[in-house]
Amino acid sequence: VQLQASGGGLVQAGGSRRLSCAASGLTFSLYALAWFRQAPGKEREYVGAITRSGNNTYYVESVKGRSTISRDNAKNTVYLQMNSLKSEDTAVYYCAARVTATTAKLPAPDEYNYWGQGTLVTVSS
Repeated sequence: VQLQASGGGLVQAGGSRRLSCAASGLTFSLYALAWFRQAPGKEREYVGAITRSGNNTYYVESVKGRSTISRDNAKNTVYLQMNSLKSEDTAVYYCAARVTATTAKLPAPDEYNYWGQGTLVTVSS
């Protein structure tokens, strides 16, 4: 299983960025997908996730209303659209995957077992 995150870069505060994560080596539609981030000097933080069906999503409070996770099962890709970016959103963003038995439930954050390499988003103020 390989997860390849991309789309990071430098963006001004208030701007938007869309991250992508392309997966290979798995039956994509059987996996819930999540995004995590790790800011400099901080622990990794769960950002949100999407069910294998794409019908349900979850976001942590710090990004809720500013971010959207979506997936394209035909392209084996999950996306994280981030708007109204703040300096505190600066981090390396990781995608993660976990096979799930149901279409409607999300794994707990510590249950994801496949990880991408991360892509850096830097928000300048």
